[in-house]
Amino acid sequence: MKIYSTTIIGVLLLLSTTIFTQEAGWHLGKADSESSIGISAANLYSELLKGRASETVIVAVIDSGVDVEHEDLQANVWINEDEIPDNGIDDDNNGYIDDVNGWNFIGGPYGNVGPDTYEVTRLYGSLRYKYENADVTMLSKKDKKEYEQFLVYKTEVDKEIEKATKGLDRIASTEDRLISGLNAIEKATKGKELTLETLQEIESGDDAVLAMGKNILLDFIARGEELIPIDSLKILVKNDMADAREYYENKIQYAYNPDFDSRKIVGDNYLDATEKYYGNNDVEGPDAFHGTHVAGIIGAIRNNELGIDGVADNVRIMSVRAVPDGDERDKDVANAIRYAVDNGASIINMSFGKGFSWNEKIVEDAIKHAEKNDVLLVHAAGNSSQDNDVTDNFPNDLYKKKGFLFFKGKQKNFENWLEIGALSYQVDENLAAPFSNYGKGNVDVFAPGMAIYSTIPDDMYEPAQGTSMAAPVVAGVAAVLRSYFPSLSAVQVKNIIMESSIKQTHEVFVPGDRSTLVPFSELSVSGGVVNVEGAVKLAEKTKGVKKTKRKNNKA
Repeated sequence: MKIYSTTIIGVLLLLSTTIFTQEAGWHLGKADSESSIGISAANLYSELLKGRASETVIVAVIDSGVDVEHEDLQANVWINEDEIPDNGIDDDNNGYIDDVNGWNFIGGPYGNVGPDTYEVTRLYGSLRYKYENADVTMLSKKDKKEYEQFLVYKTEVDKEIEKATKGLDRIASTEDRLISGLNAIEKATKGKELTLETLQEIESGDDAVLAMGKNILLDFIARGEELIPIDSLKILVKNDMADAREYYENKIQYAYNPDFDSRKIVGDNYLDATEKYYGNNDVEGPDAFHGTHVAGIIGAIRNNELGIDGVADNVRIMSVRAVPDGDERDKDVANAIRYAVDNGASIINMSFGKGFSWNEKIVEDAIKHAEKNDVLLVHAAGNSSQDNDVTDNFPNDLYKKKGFLFFKGKQKNFENWLEIGALSYQVDENLAAPFSNYGKGNVDVFAPGMAIYSTIPDDMYEPAQGTSMAAPVVAGVAAVLRSYFPSLSAVQVKNIIMESSIKQTHEVFVPGDRSTLVPFSELSVSGGVVNVEGAVKLAEKTKGVKKTKRKNNKA
């Protein structure tokens, strides 16, 4: 899913994602700060790790794509030394031609997937032909159960289409009102420079349109923005509205459209879950904002007087593209994990997720492959303000262990998996980010995830928010541990990160519910916030690391 930046006018906050302002790099600050809880990375290399040798660690970023030529990333991008660039030959015989910086599983010979459907749409579409006009009274017991699930999918799709349609209608009327308000201000100021004083001089009387325009601009000033000419404000309004309109149009045309098929671009046999060798070597793709932002948090070049500093200092970013503007597909995710593992990654960041799964088993098999090869998976918990202990979120670390004879298999957790919630920069009852998923049994630890400033395509930088930003903070910490303490296993790194997290016991609002306060410790397994300084100190005495017990609350 795309991340939309803050609108310039308060009225539009209902239509886009608000990015709260905060000092760039706050997430690297001290954990005992009065204003925010960082991961204590600011003096990590000048003090705690000074003079200590390290090994280069490969971190795979399974995402929308990464701008591998970014000024603050390029030197830290993984290069497949066994592959000769652009010769059209699979030089290293790994099945992927010219995979110099990674691979793209959502591309094909003639292009790349941009927008795509959601998983619920695909599941609905797969059953629609069978049940759309079915006589329910004639269905078998087995088919009735499947039919009930079909209705769940259909209800979800129909509901979201209706919401998107209403959103488009609302945008059209809102744009008209906003432009009318600005026109009224323009007329009232009669060519005067637009300032706070000229606004305050305007007497709107019974003119509701003029009053609205005045209030919009006063709100604009109150939020610390500088006024610009009316014509420029109109352009910004139209641009914001165009972004919001595109968002809803994509919902209707792609995300919830069961007739849309992106796999024509990829050209694979989608129903063959065992197929591995498809895609192309374009690891950036058509929209690499999200993946580039994630990559910068992990491994932007440190101390180069450009942009930002990544958490890890001796890291190579491998870009594996598998996340479209829509829901990622299980087949692509499974292949992306396997590709990363087989090509040397020791940590994989996965800042994506969804509420339904097409083929959970193939992803589980890929996670087992990573587990056998000592690779740590770091996954974002999701941005739906939901309890992951009671609500599905895929992929996850749960799997069914095989039973024996008459005994049913038990539900288990992969030990090489970290599930990450997002932290606000506020240290009060707003400590947990309001959008973050949580779970005493199924979210492991929290990390900074609001107003995180990082790299975006074309040598630029912007703040963004989400558990998508919190996960790479933890992946960066894991990279530090595996770099400076290379004998540590993936499981040891996981346990060190959880055990060394800074415990928070004070009460906070449950994400998405400002009426309910709970101890922060109830939102995750560890009850804490990731802390790289504490993790390094604990890594120095690995015998002191104990496994953090995890309670699985899902049935």
